[in-house]
Parts: sequence; structure tokens; C-alpha cells
Amino acid sequence: MLSTTGGSDFLHLGADDVPRRGRADWLAGLLRSAVADGTLAAGTRMPASRALAADLGVSRGVVVEAYARLGDEGLVTGRRGGGTTVSTIVHPTSPAGGPARVGGPRRRSGDRAPKGVLGQAFSSHLTGSYLLPLTGQGGINLDLSPGRPDLSAFPRAAWIRAERAVLASVGTDELGYGDPRGSVRLREELALWLARTRGLRVDAGGLVVVAGVAQALALLAQVLVSRGTGGLAVEDPGSRGARDQARHWGLDVVPVPVDAEGLRTDVLPDVDAVLVTPAHQFPTGVALSAARRHELLRWASALQAGRPARLVIEDDYDAEHRYDRAPVPALQALAPDLVAHTGSTSKTLAPGVRLGWLVPPPELLADVVAAKHASDLGCPVLPQLVLAGLLADGGYDRHVRLVRTRMRQRRDAVLGALAAHLPQAE
Repeated sequence: MLSTTGGSDFLHLGADDVPRRGRADWLAGLLRSAVADGTLAAGTRMPASRALAADLGVSRGVVVEAYARLGDEGLVTGRRGGGTTVSTIVHPTSPAGGPARVGGPRRRSGDRAPKGVLGQAFSSHLTGSYLLPLTGQGGINLDLSPGRPDLSAFPRAAWIRAERAVLASVGTDELGYGDPRGSVRLREELALWLARTRGLRVDAGGLVVVAGVAQALALLAQVLVSRGTGGLAVEDPGSRGARDQARHWGLDVVPVPVDAEGLRTDVLPDVDAVLVTPAHQFPTGVALSAARRHELLRWASALQAGRPARLVIEDDYDAEHRYDRAPVPALQALAPDLVAHTGSTSKTLAPGVRLGWLVPPPELLADVVAAKHASDLGCPVLPQLVLAGLLADGGYDRHVRLVRTRMRQRRDAVLGALAAHLPQAE
């Protein structure tokens, strides 16, 4: 059995925060506070007790007891085979237990920061290589291109069940031209899921369903250019696809170096926007440090005479695939007016699903929706409703947990082989 991954996506609970004694009191207090402040909205499905216990490295009885206490207080309801859900919202005057802790990023002993200047081996032409076919002269072709998920793990059975349920219940009105922001059912489920797993502050009205992060970047680039923004700072090394797309839409791309703490905020250029992957930098894998996060937001909030506020584009790349550290909350929660948050199912389900989300600052929302409408009138509705169903019944969370375990096993196998056969590699 694999050891804990360092915590749970649910409320960003860290395994290192678990006290030695009074664990049920501790967990019940955190959950109670999250219900009180609205982080856990009515109808939110709680993690399975066994899964949450495994994430936190505690016995299942601790979670069962915490759930039972909230049930006695009328805050959650549970039934056999139906899981546990939040039943109501209470005022913050809850019993003692302490507020929920949603901490910033912190390094664990298992997270090895790369030494020296990162990315010397990742030249700027690297990240487009996944578009090219693999060709070799005999032997075994091993695809080590970045950004490719385990496509064999796609949850075919769960997807088929959810699709059948959708086709049996979908209303005729939902099959017509709808809101360009996307299915309201999916946006509602995504808003709840992003709040509890990524800490986002958003409701369904402020969320736009897109055809992957690529379309989110295209829409934002069009809006920025229309508003007179010319320059976009990007991570170096970083995604070639994102750079090419920004240039395609008329933005000047300015590379900014990356080190062991992420984007070098001390050398940010005088531009109006920056694209970052703070939770899991592509391709180095480091997380943007707490100090850098605050420096980045200070840079974005600095007043510029005669110019619009700067925009931070947060590509939540691969945030689900963490193996040795607690989850890192999204930047958007710290500054919703400055950050455009985007993510997708490309690394959890498959790139071919072409489903993602964009949470722009409120001031840009109308322009983003107009650009989306002009682009394609909206994403296909049936896949949206299937994803909404998987989010609602916990199927998506179960799949992410499974994929994370599989990918960690593969990561460990690669590291073990490198240590044994190429010990001089860094």
C-alpha cells in the first residue's frame, strides 16, 4: 500500500496538520467551520470515510466519528450506499474546534527541489515535441513526452453509465443552443468541486466551460489584444503551445526564468499580463513558493497610470497529480479580481475529451463570454452533462484518486530505474 500523498484535495487538509491526540475533535471542528463559512455548501458530497482517512493517514474510525458528530448536529446527512452530504448552512457561532486551515504552499521533506538553474536541459523547443510522431531505428520506443496522461486509465465503464443516465433524463431544451458559458448543471457542479478541491471563490455565473485550456488562453488573448494589451510574460522553460498561441493572437511573448521556487517574480518585465503554472510548473514540476505568490499578486495590483490592471493567468496545470506534498491552493482565491483561473480534464480523463473551465476576473467576464459565443456558440452539451454527473456522484473524484495512484507508481518506477542504472542523473 502506498503511503499518504501528504494530504487531501478536500479542503486542502494537510496530513502533517493532523494532531497526535483528539483527531476526531480536530476533524469535526474543521468540517464544522467549513460548513459555517459556506466553503462546504448545502448538498456538497463529502469524501468517502475510507478515502479521506487514507489521505490523512488516520484510522477510518476518526473520520466516521467526525461525520457522526456533524450528523448529530444536523449539519450533514448520510444513508447507506448514498454517502454523506452537507444538509444545511449554519452561522459561524459553532462549537469549539477551530477554523478550517487552508494554508499556502509549503515544502515537504519528500519534495526535492531541483538544484541550480532549472530547465537547462529543457530548451524552449522541447514542449512542442508531443505533436510529432515517435520514430526509432529498432529497439523499444518509449514515449517520455511531457503532458501525456495515462490514456489506458480512462473510466470507460463509469463514463458509459453516466452517459446512459444523461440520455435517459436530459430535457429537450438542453439539446438546443444554450448559454455560451456552458451547461448550468456542469457549471454548478464545477463551482462546488473547484471550491472544495482548489479553494476557488466562484459561482456558476462566473464560470465558463471551454474546450480545454487551449481555448481558455485563446479567449483571454483575444480579450487582452482588444483592450490594448501587447505583452505577455511567460515561464521559461514553459509551454511552447501556449507561447505559439499567444503570438498567434497578437501578443508579444516575454520569457521569464524559473528556479526552484517557480517564476522569478523579481525580474518580471513591464507588461500587462503573465501566464503561470503555480501549482505544478510545466515542465519542471516545482510549485510557486508562498513568497513568490504574494510578490506576483503585488506586481499585478500595482497601479499603472493610464493602463488597465495587470492580469495573472493561472493555468492550473496538473494540479491533481501531486505525490509528495500537500495540495497547493489556487491563486485565484487570493485575488479573484486579478487572476484568471483555467484548468481542464485533459490530464485526468483525456485530452480528447476537450472539456475545461475558465474563471476570469468579473471585469473581463462579459468580454470572455462574447468571445466564446463568437468562437463556437458553446461546447457540446452531452459531454458536459456526463461530466456533471460524474462530479455529482463522486465518480470523477474516485477516478482522480485511482489515476494519481497509478501515476505515482509509474513515477516511482522511473526514479528507481534512474537511481539503479543512471545514478549520476540529476
